Amino acid sequence: MRRRPVVSSVIQSAGYEPGSQVLEIAFVESGHVYQYLDVPGHIYSALLRAHSKGKYYNQYIKEQYAFKQVR
Repeated sequence: MRRRPVVSSVIQSAGYEPGSQVLEIAFVESGHVYQYLDVPGHIYSALLRAHSKGKYYNQYIKEQYAFKQVR
């Protein structure tokens, strides 16, 4: 999946596949990449617009959606 770099101290990059509703996030510190499943498109859009992407992730994505580590 193609990810776009974001300005964040927590998240390195994020990408979204609308057809499968998969959100992919790469993290700065660990370098790990996770895919979050069945995520509506507006969640991805709001993440990109969020002033603090780390806070948005913690509040609206982490522990809200099933996920798998892909790297």
